Order: sequence, then C-alpha cells, then structure tokens
Amino acid sequence: MAIRNLRYGDDEILKKKAREIEVIDDKIKVLAEDMMDTMHKYEGVGLAGPQVGILKRIIVIDLYEENTQYILINPVIIKQKGEQIVDEGCLSFPNQYGKVKRPKTIVVEGLDINGKKVRIEGKDLLAQALSHEIDHLNGEVFIEKVEEGTLETVTEQQKEERRKEKS
Repeated sequence: MAIRNLRYGDDEILKKKAREIEVIDDKIKVLAEDMMDTMHKYEGVGLAGPQVGILKRIIVIDLYEENTQYILINPVIIKQKGEQIVDEGCLSFPNQYGKVKRPKTIVVEGLDINGKKVRIEGKDLLAQALSHEIDHLNGEVFIEKVEEGTLETVTEQQKEERRKEKS
C-alpha cells in the first residue's frame, strides 16, 4: 500500500493518548496495511498509530518469524508477569537505544483486523514489543523509561554491526 510519514522525537502527537476505534472500516484496514508496510520499510518490530500521526488505538508487530505478525485494535494489557531488562530502540527515536525494564510475559486482549476478539500471550521479545507499542497508545515513549545512564546514540555503522550480532 503506502508508506506513512513517521513522527519523531518531541512531536506533540507522541505524547497524546490515542482514542478507541469504534468501527473497523476500510479506512482502518488500509491504515493497518500502511502501518505494516511502513514498519517493514524502516525495519521495525512494532508501530503504533500515533507514530504515523493517527491518534487511534491500533498497533502492528512483526517478529519476522512464521506466524508472528500481529495487527491489534484497541489492545489492553490484561496481565503482566516478571521482568526483563532489554536493549530497546524506537522508530520515532532513530539511532537511540537504552536499557528498559519490560514485563517478561504479557497477556493482551484486543480486536483483529476483522473485529474478532483476540487474546495474545507474549514472552520475551513479543512481551517487550506489545508493552512498548501499547505505551505509545497511552502517550508514553521509551526514552522516558530508559534506565539512567544507558541512553546512547549510535551511528548507522554501529546499528548494522548490532544487526549482524543478533543474526
């Protein structure tokens, strides 16, 4: 479909709480596809409505493994358990990374793109991504949660080296 413009840094929309989606119409379906395409273009793991300037409660996630692509509308965290300290970044804060405390496991309920109620139980990276993207829907950004002294800005070359280490 189309690549949407990302919102960056101190853009006010990133601090605002997104509104519930009342009707899943063709506009919402196109938005979901566009968000997935945009996330893939920038090699992200997740993207939330406010990051593309839309104050609606919609997130997309792709862990780049089979059956790990999600579109969630009006997601709500039902349960979280445990803790993990993760190295985290964000498409709205390019080249910035830091250590963030996230739940080790999480249970989220919401609607899929067809309006069917879904429940996702995520561990590790999926738990991190769900927590991170739902924070965006509530006007919270990861740099506010970074453990003191761990926020760093990396170059494109360092980013590429990190990617190679993870593969």
